[in-house]
Amino acid sequence: QVQLVESGGGLVQPGGSLRLSCTASGNIFSILQMAWYRQAPGEVRELVASITNRGSRNYADSVKGRFTISRDSDGDTVSLQMNSLKADDTAVYYCNSMPGNTWGQGTQVTVSS
Repeated sequence: QVQLVESGGGLVQPGGSLRLSCTASGNIFSILQMAWYRQAPGEVRELVASITNRGSRNYADSVKGRFTISRDSDGDTVSLQMNSLKADDTAVYYCNSMPGNTWGQGTQVTVSS
C-alpha cells in the first residue's frame, strides 16, 4: 500500500512560479507511474503531467513548455515545477500513483494578482 503527501501549493501572481512536491511512503517499489492532476471548481479532474519509473514523461497540452515533472533517484518524491503561471492554472493539485490509483490529499494553487 502507498501513501502520498503533497506540499508546495500557495498563492502566486500571474507569471510567477511554484514547485509542488509529492512524497510517497509505504510500498514505493510497486509504483510504476506517478502523476499530477488538477481540479478547478466546477470542473472535472484532469491530468497535468505524469512520469513513469523509466522516466517517460507526458504533459497536458495546456502546460507544455511551462511545467516540468521530475522524480528523485530514490523514487519516493515527484515534483512539479510550474513556471509562467496563469489564472487558468488555479486549481487543487493532486498527486497520483499507479498501479493502485492512490491519491494524495491535494494542495491548492491560486494564481491571482
